[in-house]
Amino acid sequence: MTEPELTPTEAEAKEPVAHSFKSLRELVDFVSGKNLPPITTDDGRVTEALPFPFLAIVGQQEMKLALLLALINPNVGGILLIGPRGTAKTTAVRSLLDLLPMVERSTCPYGCLPEDIEAGGVDAVCPDCAKKFAEGKPLTAPDKVRLIELPLNARIEDVVGGIDERAAVHERMRIRRGILAQADRNLLYIDEINLLSDDVVDSILDAAAQGSYTVRRGPIAATYRSRFVLIGSMNPEEGRLRPQILDRFGLRVIVRGLDDASQRLEAYRRVQAYLANPRQLVNQFSPEMEAAAAEIRSAREQVKQVVIPDAAANPAIALVQKLGIDSLRAEITWFESARAYAAADGRSEVTHDDLKIVAPMALRLRRSVFMNDYFKGQAGEEKEMNAALNGFGKSSAKKNTRKTK
Repeated sequence: MTEPELTPTEAEAKEPVAHSFKSLRELVDFVSGKNLPPITTDDGRVTEALPFPFLAIVGQQEMKLALLLALINPNVGGILLIGPRGTAKTTAVRSLLDLLPMVERSTCPYGCLPEDIEAGGVDAVCPDCAKKFAEGKPLTAPDKVRLIELPLNARIEDVVGGIDERAAVHERMRIRRGILAQADRNLLYIDEINLLSDDVVDSILDAAAQGSYTVRRGPIAATYRSRFVLIGSMNPEEGRLRPQILDRFGLRVIVRGLDDASQRLEAYRRVQAYLANPRQLVNQFSPEMEAAAAEIRSAREQVKQVVIPDAAANPAIALVQKLGIDSLRAEITWFESARAYAAADGRSEVTHDDLKIVAPMALRLRRSVFMNDYFKGQAGEEKEMNAALNGFGKSSAKKNTRKTK
């Protein structure tokens, strides 16, 4: 039986995208300066929502780099975009849709995975998955990473899950999956994250820290995985971000307006082209977007082999200590983002230059003025206590020596 002939579109999707760029970094730099041909105004036939091409965003190199590093290596620990309105923060995040890689996702409604069986045996999965495993059938299937957005007005029930009222009417009571469970192995994006209510923030903190969470509603309970890359954006003039959730972001990007007049003009032209004919603009960047997606897939595999030699790691740790940063997450984020950067460049070893390039994103906003003042205030007490401890027991020892004599 012969295979059906593929259409040109299907054939292109099966073959790897060929391009002349040596690395993802070189590709991004090239597209930033790409000149657009004239755009024809759309006649209204485009009905689907097409995201603005990620590579069509003018400037904002640090923001684009941070987002790409998170796609390559989720261990960077999330991204926080801080800046005024109108600097393409939300546009950049939503533009990632065409670059998102594939992951193995559970095909079971309960989320059973092979690692559950490895950790707890067949009793750790549902009966259907235990049967599949015994028959040698896969418990997962490849699926594209998704971008899950958390609405600012989301209730705690929406975030963690609650009683499925429809199911409770017709059958036995069960818990409906919340947004955090839907975000497992995906990107969770929160715009204006500094305006979230405290109970929602606390839920996100717990889920992000543990990688799973449990919902209890009366006599029933359900545990869901929540291994997501957290991306947040905020305008600092609208309110500060709680320190607890700021600590959960590995990379912190300061997004400013474009300083170069020619870049601002080019940004306007690209936005105008997108509004006039979204499909045509998307098609003009399609080859580069496909090439970038292929580079991201390759880098995700490459990053597993990337190492940081002691000659690069030790000076980096000394710098963190010199800056007075207490959190160990600083080194973790710094090293993981440097590994992703090296992988994006097709290398298997991190260099000093790699660390230097990603350092500002990983190390900024790490020091706490409050904690510095707090420890200074305790210095007097510590000094007094140490002085007392130095003399502790000496007088008793002298008395015992005299009695022995």
